[in-house]
Order: sequence, then C-alpha cells, then structure tokens
Amino acid sequence: MKSTAIKLFEQKQVRSIWDETQEKWYFSVVDVVGVLTDSLNPNNYWKVLKLRLKKEGSELVTNCNQLKMLSSDGKYYKTDVADTEQLFRLIQSIPSPKAEPFKLWIAKVARERIDEIEDPEIGIDRLVETYLKKGYSKEWVNQRLKSIEVRKELTDEWDKRGVNKGQEYAILTDEITKAWSGFSIKEYKTFKDLKKENLRDNMTNLELVLNMLAEATTTEISKEKKPETFAENKKIAKEGGTIAGNTRKEIEEKTGKKVVTKLSAKNILPTNKKEIE
Repeated sequence: MKSTAIKLFEQKQVRSIWDETQEKWYFSVVDVVGVLTDSLNPNNYWKVLKLRLKKEGSELVTNCNQLKMLSSDGKYYKTDVADTEQLFRLIQSIPSPKAEPFKLWIAKVARERIDEIEDPEIGIDRLVETYLKKGYSKEWVNQRLKSIEVRKELTDEWDKRGVNKGQEYAILTDEITKAWSGFSIKEYKTFKDLKKENLRDNMTNLELVLNMLAEATTTEISKEKKPETFAENKKIAKEGGTIAGNTRKEIEEKTGKKVVTKLSAKNILPTNKKEIE
C-alpha cells in the first residue's frame, strides 16, 4: 500500500508518496525542480538536466523510479520520483540560489559525519544535544543511550555467531520485538502511527526498559548456547524476547495498564514531554 501526501515548500506543492514496503518517501522530481528553479517549464528543465547527468556518468537518472501521481487535471500519470538520497544528489546539480542553502546544509552534515568517524565521542555529544533540543528529558536520554549500548552488545554477539547484517539482523530483531511486545516492528510502528521515525525514539521509558531487557537477555543466552546456525539464533531471539514479554504481562497484571502504548514523540513532545517518562 502507498499513501499520498502533498508537501508544501515556499507556498508551492511537491507531490510525494510514502511506500510502506520500502519505508521511503518518494518526491516528484518535476515539482522539486519547479520549486528550486522557478522555471516556467520544469518538465523541459528536467529533460535537459537528465541529459547532462547522463553525460556526467551519474546513476541518478538510471535509478530514478516512476510512480503514478495526481496531476492538476485530476488524473494520474507516471511521474519521475526520487527518494531522499536521490533528491539530495539532484539538488547538488541545480544551479539555483534556492538550492544553495540545501547544498550548504548537505556539506555541513557531511563534515559532521567525518568528524564523528574521526572522534565518535563527538557523535554521542551531538546525539544528546539533539534529543534535548527535541524536548526529551535527561532521564529519557540517558535511558536511550543505554539502549544503544545494549543493542551494540547484541549485534556484536550476532557478528560472532555469523549473523549477516541487514535482512538477518532485521528478522532477529523482529522476533525479539514480537516476543516481548506482541507486535512485529511493522505492526508496532503502525500502532504508534510512525513511518520513517525510529521506533525506539518513540518508546516510553518502560517500553525502552523492556526492549533492553529482551535484547540483553538474548545476548546472554546466545553467549551461553553459542548458536551455529541462523535457525538457532532465531530460536534464541524468541527466547530472550519471551522472558521480557512475561515481565510485561506481569506489569500489566499488577498495574491494570498496557505497557505498549500509542504514545510517540510527535504527540507528546515538547508540550507534554513528561508523558514519555
């Protein structure tokens, strides 16, 4: 399923589509070109730009997708679209005063990323600052940082057991999450009305604690049992998640309240940031 939305940029419309399968936003290239160039014929501008990009050897045009989008005449037509990464590459090729602020921002982010690679502590400090600026409490931020540490210990253990990054990581994480929360990651995000947002960034303190318990338990069981196959790793992931799941059920029985809630950062921060604690 795909849901459509209209993004506004300086009073102009940029058509966009959210692809739930890939968890990506796709934006109309012609609309973005029109916004950044003020061209009277953005379609023609994009045709010329495509030819130039091809000559430069850019893969942007080759990898560009086409999706049906609603046009001004009320009908749907196949339209060139770009995801966020492709959009940033496109912006770099547009000589326009309106594109310059984006280019400067991209350069700034690239510099910051290089700084973080050279000194990881810079990245941690920047992460804390970002969370605090968004309105999270210091207590929640400390908990979130701990959850990152726990997650790293788990992925290090998976690396030792021959688990491949990417799809296999995702499958095992899904097993853990479903076992403790009752939701797959996709169902969990849908329940909280999330799209690209990080699920952990939208968990309450208690949700984070139980998620950490599930992952930490999985790590310890794996260290003891030393699984040799993916199937064995998957079984252990479910065992670790189930232990945290049993804890969740006990908490719910004692409090009479559900642990997994619809609360997320977008509806509790910053005006009601105490809710996430």
